[in-house]
Amino acid sequence: MTTLSAADGLILLLYFFFVGGVGFALNSFIKTGDDFLLAGRAMPAWIGGLALVGVGLGGQEILAMGALGAHYGFEGAQWFGIGAIPAMVFAGLYMMPVYYTSKARTVPEYLRLRFDAKTRVIYALVFAAMTIVGAGVALYVMARAAVALDVFDALFYARHWPISAILPAAMVLPALLVLAIVWFGGLTGTLYSQVMQFLVILAGILPAVYIGLRNAGGWSGLSEAIPSSMHEWRAMSMAGSGPMGLGAVGLCLGLGVALAGSLWCVDFRALQTAFSQKNAEAAQRVPLIAAFFMAFLPFVVVLPGLLAVSLPTPHNTTIVTLENGSIVRNTEVVSPAAAAGKGIVPAKANPENGQPVRDASGKVLLDYRAATPNLLAHFLPQGLLGLGLAALLAGLMSGMAAAISAFNSVFVRDLYQPLLGKEKDEAHYLQVARWTTLSAVAATLGVAFAAMYFHNLLGTMAIGFASLNAPVLATFLLGMFWRRTSGHGAFAGIVAGMAIAIAHYGLTIPTGAHPGMHGGWIAVLHVYPGTIAQAAWTALFGLVANLIVTSAVSLCTAPRASEELAGLVYSLLPERQSVQKAWWKRPEAVAIAALLVAVAVNIFFA
Repeated sequence: MTTLSAADGLILLLYFFFVGGVGFALNSFIKTGDDFLLAGRAMPAWIGGLALVGVGLGGQEILAMGALGAHYGFEGAQWFGIGAIPAMVFAGLYMMPVYYTSKARTVPEYLRLRFDAKTRVIYALVFAAMTIVGAGVALYVMARAAVALDVFDALFYARHWPISAILPAAMVLPALLVLAIVWFGGLTGTLYSQVMQFLVILAGILPAVYIGLRNAGGWSGLSEAIPSSMHEWRAMSMAGSGPMGLGAVGLCLGLGVALAGSLWCVDFRALQTAFSQKNAEAAQRVPLIAAFFMAFLPFVVVLPGLLAVSLPTPHNTTIVTLENGSIVRNTEVVSPAAAAGKGIVPAKANPENGQPVRDASGKVLLDYRAATPNLLAHFLPQGLLGLGLAALLAGLMSGMAAAISAFNSVFVRDLYQPLLGKEKDEAHYLQVARWTTLSAVAATLGVAFAAMYFHNLLGTMAIGFASLNAPVLATFLLGMFWRRTSGHGAFAGIVAGMAIAIAHYGLTIPTGAHPGMHGGWIAVLHVYPGTIAQAAWTALFGLVANLIVTSAVSLCTAPRASEELAGLVYSLLPERQSVQKAWWKRPEAVAIAALLVAVAVNIFFA
């Protein structure tokens, strides 16, 4: 059982106090709907950039990136760079100027301004559903991590509360804190809490990484300690025969373009930080600042998984000592799942008998999601463990707060407001937004409780994102950079892209999975080595289908006049006034710096 000291408990209480207090402190500044939903469009760029990094460090991302490092080794850090930095730089340099100049308040609203209402509604509905489901799954996964670390066990045992209530409590408590942040502080409270939580994540995880590296004998010791199979996967992966099964095309286009682009260039959960800026230049800087910091994050989120899998695997041990003339035998017993694991990454345990779960070939299936939490519990001493647990909670709450804030904006501006048929004053939309917050948190909790009855939800969510969100990237790219794109073409492309992606999902399955939630529910025409490969190719198929259908239908339908597209297409943006600035203050310089740092980090991990 993980034992928390008084100092650990104090750290957690202080964390809850300051995070919960952010919303209360900002409540007096929230007067209108735009104050609540867009932070009054007065946020500094550096706040937005750090908040965007916090969005990328959500609870499920921390667990998933740690699992990636534990499963695939140093290669995981390089995939992290490919899956984030280029897309963020492209969004900052080319897409944010269009978003901001169009005066759209949400990403779906840009679709209405550029195309028509039906294109806006279909994406708004899909986005709203994905956001709530994703936030609920993240809440459940992080609550499971807290339960696995026995965080609340001592409290429940001392109060004689039922142990079965630990998991629900671990989901309800963070949800209530997120409700307080967003209800009282709106997007402003969300952004400031994300910056604070980003700093907490660094403070909580980096000490464990430092201690782990020192115990491993430094970088060279870690390289020698990780399983030899990881060193053989690099060339195999690029050839498409490794455990990822992506190949160069799947890695660059599937992961680097389709999946990464749909997240950092289209997903409003991330982009709302840039939409809240005071001008177009500040909005452009937000993804670029975030990209610079994101380049260093493999050391925070991927390296813990590498360290966890490189440690000695625990086994039952007996130590014999002589005390006062008597022979004393002390036996340390570990669970069968821990003994069958790799390092401190345990095997997946059968809930009925506690024995390791095996696939059809008899190979033990490891619970890679436990890599980062177990590393924190293994290396952080009492007094610092509370900080590590606060880091995990910070990741969860950062991502969930971003999801709730984005859902609020899309629901109020893209679904509720158009249904009214007439404009209401901003005080009305403020009240609607607050009650939408309560409803969204309740729905998120409902999804989290429903998730208790399903398995491998992170992989399923990746496939869902690839099927529904990734194909829409083509609509935005064509709409921003091709004047000929029509509203009918955009709508048909979204429908076709999602349909092809879902069909690909239903016709393929990852190795070791059974037809159902993991795919193959139509027929099994292809088996991928893993969920990541299936998700990347699903996203790529949907993206290409959208490109083809949108282009074909647009060529057969009438486009809008060029004068109607001013500020909505990149080539028709108004010219900016030339302002003399130091070279290092220009967006292009920040973009180049972020790319150079990303390349340097990739070379380092290579």
